[in-house]
Amino acid sequence: MKRPVVVIPADHPPLVARSPYLDQLRELADVVLYDDRPANEDIKLERLKNADILLNSRGAVQFSRQILQQLPQLRMIAVCGIGYDSIDLQAATDHGIVVSNIPGRTATVVAEHAFALMLAVARKLSFMTEQLRQGYWPGDLGISLMNKRVGIIGTGNIGTRMIELCRGFGLSVSAWSFNPDQKKAARLGFDYMSLPQLLMSSDVVSLHCRLTPESRNLLGHDQLQSMKPGSILINTARAAIIDTHALVAAINSGHLFGAGIDVYDIEPITTNDPLLTCRNVVLTPHSADQTQEGLDLLTLGCVENIKAFLNNAPRNVVNPAVLT
Repeated sequence: MKRPVVVIPADHPPLVARSPYLDQLRELADVVLYDDRPANEDIKLERLKNADILLNSRGAVQFSRQILQQLPQLRMIAVCGIGYDSIDLQAATDHGIVVSNIPGRTATVVAEHAFALMLAVARKLSFMTEQLRQGYWPGDLGISLMNKRVGIIGTGNIGTRMIELCRGFGLSVSAWSFNPDQKKAARLGFDYMSLPQLLMSSDVVSLHCRLTPESRNLLGHDQLQSMKPGSILINTARAAIIDTHALVAAINSGHLFGAGIDVYDIEPITTNDPLLTCRNVVLTPHSADQTQEGLDLLTLGCVENIKAFLNNAPRNVVNPAVLT
């Protein structure tokens, strides 16, 4: 019997390649892994032409309708994370392709990173390090988070874990969500408020919602200008939720104290990205879940989703209409 072919078309920087759980996938299927990103759509198609299953380990690599309709052999896409905005979901459904993600596995790992960004921006750690490297002994003042309020946008698994970390640190927390959960709010000791209220009253705003048509450009010029003067913005979700140019303007004008950013309009980040011109920003290369523990959790999640699919019991399916 022919073994299924799993293609990992763009594992750069290496994610699943660095996890021992990849060997479990090789027990189930023939695995073809590419350790660079395809330079164009033709190369992407060439890599995937024999794939029964696509394991997308890098969300910056996109799979449009034009690509999917040229892959008649493809039966499943395993997304290595919770976000699936890199996939044309309707096209996948139209072509009978099951798409599975990994909800909640690395919530703590990502929330830890967001929390670290918040502290680093508040205390200007990146800026001060650079000043010391250049021979200066900076006297800039940071911000103490004591008695401050954090506004959380999105209260799914990652947002919830961020709330727990903030509450454990002694911070007040408010939240806004497309799907508020009042029982969760009562259990964890935070309150929901309108988005305008949250932006105006929070000393730190941290983004933890998925990128959807509703959340795209959620924070534009007007919303950023309505934020509390001297506040901090943290984004470990998706770049397109924020208008990057408006964010840069808000930071460079001094309206915002700074920002911690892990996601970008173009990834890898380009040398002319305007965020690189900002003084008090802490930038990381879309690495919020990039610890060995995080890599292992993600890779194992993909292996389990693929195994379930091969056993005719697909799980974590984000386009359930395909099953009917």
